[in-house]
Amino acid sequence: MILRDTPSRWEIFLILNGSIVPQILPNIIGAAMWALIVLLLDQMVSWVPRISIGVMGVFGLSLSLFLGFRNNAAYDRWWEARKIWGKMVADVRSFAQELRIFANSHEDEEFILTHILAFHHLHRGQLRRDDVRNDVTHWVGTDAAEPLIADVNAPNAALRAISGRLRKMSEARKIDGFGQKALAERLACFPAAQAGNERLLTTPLPFVYSLLVWRTTYLYCLLLPFALLDSAGWFEPLVAAVAAYVFFGLAQVTHELEHPFRDKAAGIPLSALCRTMEISVCNALGRPAPDRLEPVNYILE
Repeated sequence: MILRDTPSRWEIFLILNGSIVPQILPNIIGAAMWALIVLLLDQMVSWVPRISIGVMGVFGLSLSLFLGFRNNAAYDRWWEARKIWGKMVADVRSFAQELRIFANSHEDEEFILTHILAFHHLHRGQLRRDDVRNDVTHWVGTDAAEPLIADVNAPNAALRAISGRLRKMSEARKIDGFGQKALAERLACFPAAQAGNERLLTTPLPFVYSLLVWRTTYLYCLLLPFALLDSAGWFEPLVAAVAAYVFFGLAQVTHELEHPFRDKAAGIPLSALCRTMEISVCNALGRPAPDRLEPVNYILE
């Protein structure tokens, strides 16, 4: 996720870190070159048919409305993912406080909270294909980490280990019935969050939307030079490049927001959120807390 203040008027045109320009630069250059070819054919070879600028205006308005609709849908997905992870951070902190209230053993408290951290690191690995073996091993140890990582649903395996520990605590009368109910309800929040994230991961926006947007954008940029011959003159390649930047840029931004868990500049900072949980758990257990992750080149991972 990009974290930076509003750039100055000069930096706006020079910033590439976090910009979609590198991804769409071939499309921009292609649109400008195509417009130049059409212009040269009309000026030096033979008269080229025109398209009404009014028709292209209606076409462009329709395309921009559809791009806006799809961009809103993609942002809703991104914001929902961020809200789910924000609630997961809050649930970790609440779980730590409830354990302090209801549990009567520091050993049990440590086991449960470290396995909660293992759950979140394993879930991060599930969502973003990160290698989380070292993180999981750091918190629960090698002997406990290996069976978790080997499980077909590794995050859920960590939750099962916590459930088993809570059951043993109940059988040993380390927690009463009310405490058991409160902790079980809090624990149930984590698989619900996992399921919500898996839904976002495995159910992108309908492919027909993406296909229609890209086809229409390419078609618009192919036809636009024929509408600019009389009005733009030798500025036609520049105008075509700007139009390509706007429409291809919106399409690319939508594509990146549609996949909130990818390790890209626009993605949710899963590593930083996991570190926030680690700090909260360390505070609850009386351990030295690690430093917060800071943005690198304005990007927080």
